[in-house]
Amino acid sequence: MSEAATSKASAAFCADLVRTHDFVRYASTLFLPAVQRRALLSIYAFNVEISRVREQVSQPLPGEIRMQWWTDMLQGAGHGGVEGNPVAAELRHAIDEFRLPIEPLLRLIEEHQFDLYNDPMPSMAALEGYATDTASALFSLAAQIVAQPSAAIDHLARHGGLAQGIAQVLTALPHDAARRQLFVPLQLLQQHGSGMEQVFAGKQTPQARAAIDQLIGEARKHLRTAFELLAHVPPQVRPVFLPLTLTHRDLKRMSRADADPFLPQATSRLRILWTLWRASRSREFGG
Repeated sequence: MSEAATSKASAAFCADLVRTHDFVRYASTLFLPAVQRRALLSIYAFNVEISRVREQVSQPLPGEIRMQWWTDMLQGAGHGGVEGNPVAAELRHAIDEFRLPIEPLLRLIEEHQFDLYNDPMPSMAALEGYATDTASALFSLAAQIVAQPSAAIDHLARHGGLAQGIAQVLTALPHDAARRQLFVPLQLLQQHGSGMEQVFAGKQTPQARAAIDQLIGEARKHLRTAFELLAHVPPQVRPVFLPLTLTHRDLKRMSRADADPFLPQATSRLRILWTLWRASRSREFGG
């Protein structure tokens, strides 16, 4: 296979991976130019690879080994295997073409090492650190592909990522509780008279609900700030933040008194596309 054909196949692999496992981010790239879309999909495919390590291993050690491979690849060690890994090849291409920093990618790997173990998320500060180095970092890296870095974009990426990261913890609650993994801060639960076992039981209690409501409130505050900051960044970078419209929808649903946080929720891909399309034409995301 020629180099051009291999490159095209790697790009298609990344697109398919993101479309399958992270459809919201995949759909958001459809509102950006093709050259930028390819680089964005490489970043998002890398995130899928790292986020799914927990699902693919039965013990932490094999997961640590997989994550170490990615760390070595980014730092330039063990470079020989990159050509055989389409996601790694595409990621290196995006890093070189858009001069992306390596450090946020390394921190993203480091934060996701938490996923491999069943230790509870200890505090709100720990959760905010996790969301900053994962969801916020992805927004920031994606924005650097589309526009020149700025303090305004960094500020938007941080708040947007905190809102999205907290919302993702809440939407994943049924799945995480079933495997006895706790991302809702233990300290927050205890402040409301709840604890891990109440969450792992998968049934709503007034105490657990109070903690979850407080978490929803924190996410909504960050989201309000993010939407206010959209007006202060260049129009061409705003489509990167289109996934926040889904975060807004999820948090609104979770805030309803009759919403059970332990019941899984699914959204059709058509609904996701429709929501993003409508948002793309709105005042917040338009020119």
